[in-house]
Amino acid sequence: MKDKLYDMIFKRKSVRKYKLEPLDSSTLREVEEFGNSAQPLYDDIKIGIRIVSQGEASGFLSIKAPHYMIMTSEKKDGYLTNAGYIFQQVDLFLSSKGIGGCYLGLTQPKSEIKKELENEVVMVLAFGNPAEAVHRTDVSEFKRKALKEITNSSGYDRILEAARLAPSATNSQPWFFTGENGKLKVYCIKPNLLKALIYGRLNKFDMGIALYHITVASEKFGLKAEFVKEASTENNPPKGYYYIGTLFVI
Repeated sequence: MKDKLYDMIFKRKSVRKYKLEPLDSSTLREVEEFGNSAQPLYDDIKIGIRIVSQGEASGFLSIKAPHYMIMTSEKKDGYLTNAGYIFQQVDLFLSSKGIGGCYLGLTQPKSEIKKELENEVVMVLAFGNPAEAVHRTDVSEFKRKALKEITNSSGYDRILEAARLAPSATNSQPWFFTGENGKLKVYCIKPNLLKALIYGRLNKFDMGIALYHITVASEKFGLKAEFVKEASTENNPPKGYYYIGTLFVI
């Protein structure tokens, strides 16, 4: 399965047009089971997944889709990045099944559903059978920064290419990577006060997406990426960035 998810990194796209007929019950069950079994970045953060139907979630720039997956999480250090790490597994899984998906950072479930949820709504993912192409035909279709713009390290090109192609809110691509000798330090752009109101949370979620891309790419090439937070690194980030964590790639 992870080989399929790796392949999807180079094909996936955000699908914004859907056929509104619901997926069959067995497919929905498969999607939900995959979401509930996805690998977390932090084992000690409780998350929840719930699928609702068209009309049960809405918000600014919402997309009409037959289904919406709601992710909730308890609020702990790193919970937004953990949520992005988990949800990107679902996004790639959907793509591998020919099912469209699109993150909706400003969408919320209806109030009566929200009252039933135990923890904070972190993100909503629209999904269903696509009414447009579900995959890109070539990597050139991605509008992304060049590799040299997101890292000053050498020797990590194969795995950082996967991070380079990761989706992010308004394509902001907030990541930067430094390191050597199997130690890759991960940083997120520090937004100004105005942008922080809109993008602060979303950037942290996006970092989880990029981290999962690195994890699955590492495994593709016979490596293991272990994520840790180093206190000694937090106080010395590159200018304009803040520290997220360190990946030991061995």
